[in-house]
Amino acid sequence: MTDGGSASRTSERDARQLARQKAKELRDAQRKKDRRNRWLLQGGIVVVVIAIIAGVAFVVASAIRPPSRGPANMAADGIVIGQDLKVVESPSLAAGAEPIATKTDPSVPNIRVYLDYMCPHCGEFELENGKQLSEWAKTGRVTVEFHPIAALTAKSAGTQYSLRAANAAACVANYSPDSFFAFNAAMFEDQPEEGTAGRTDDQIVEVVKDANADRVSAITSCIDEQKYKAWVQGATDRALSDPVPNSDLDRIQRTPTILVNDKQYAGSITDKKEFQAFVLSVASETFTEATTPGPTDTPAPTDAPATTESPSP
Repeated sequence: MTDGGSASRTSERDARQLARQKAKELRDAQRKKDRRNRWLLQGGIVVVVIAIIAGVAFVVASAIRPPSRGPANMAADGIVIGQDLKVVESPSLAAGAEPIATKTDPSVPNIRVYLDYMCPHCGEFELENGKQLSEWAKTGRVTVEFHPIAALTAKSAGTQYSLRAANAAACVANYSPDSFFAFNAAMFEDQPEEGTAGRTDDQIVEVVKDANADRVSAITSCIDEQKYKAWVQGATDRALSDPVPNSDLDRIQRTPTILVNDKQYAGSITDKKEFQAFVLSVASETFTEATTPGPTDTPAPTDAPATTESPSP
């Protein structure tokens, strides 16, 4: 005969033992979970600390790293191109050095252009007037002075296209200056619209190649590293904030800004005949002022009259 009471007590003991075993398993699992969480937390803290240390080290290294020099051939914050589209050489200035304003020759008009490679009006001016600028400079009738700035850096969907493009221009000026005119013109062909991402760095390098630049490898590295980024930012700040050298302008307020022998052109940027007439007028005026005797000047002998013919683009 079965003892029902004894069986019941055995069943209860088994249930309690099973419950204790289950509770132990749960405690063990929780302890493992707690240890794992502590490890993850400690590891995360270590990663964050390492990241902070690395960030601080980068900032400190950047702060103590000697500022880089500016590009060669842009001592005036712009590049001057003369006969045969050859660059008028100028030294690379130390970081923080004051730009050296270009001295104009009364007999050779100097056409100074402040531009942004994302500026649509700069593209319009180049497309309408680029060919005659090239012809004038090639024959030595004018010098053309390009000042790339990055006024529209925030207008390229976060890619900083204006800044990158101006840096690329500085790279070309430094490593392959005599291809600058062709590079500048090519940058306005199929120009990216304002507000878009603009060209990638690789696409800018393709423009460099299309301009038949020398030292493409060095220019590519210069573009990738944004070697002249700080210089571009400084040149842009100077253009937008400081008085424009040798002119009545207190700053550059728009692009393109075009000066002919330091006099601002205010006519149509898409009318090459109007622009040509302005260049001729300023050249004649400047030449006449330069050759007219002043109160203390000795007049030219009557048998050798002074030349009154003015240069023409």
